[in-house]
Amino acid sequence: MTSSTDIQLKSSEAGDTPQDRPFIHALSALLLMVVDGLWTVADWAAMAWVITIPLSFLAVFVPTFLVQKMINKDTSGRAATVAMLLGVLAAVPTPIMGTAVGAFLLAVSGLRGLWKRT
Repeated sequence: MTSSTDIQLKSSEAGDTPQDRPFIHALSALLLMVVDGLWTVADWAAMAWVITIPLSFLAVFVPTFLVQKMINKDTSGRAATVAMLLGVLAAVPTPIMGTAVGAFLLAVSGLRGLWKRT
């Protein structure tokens, strides 16, 4: 028979606590880099920014919220905070900002987390 102490040890070893997870899931950081890379196309068309800025924000915010909530098991508030932060970075009308930050976040969260958590 398994005691309750054994069960608690097993669940904490699995990395289920928020302190064991990266703040931003690697998939969210990768998504930021991909959407930010699309700015190389729209960068020269300043007239289209009225459309591309909100679309870039939404293209990162919605999937990042879902990744953080469902895969990273964050609370709704934490998932919305991360999604808002990455969405704003993706909406900056230059491909440099999200790519540099996304690469840093990907390195911090670890590429191993991309396969480990999916």
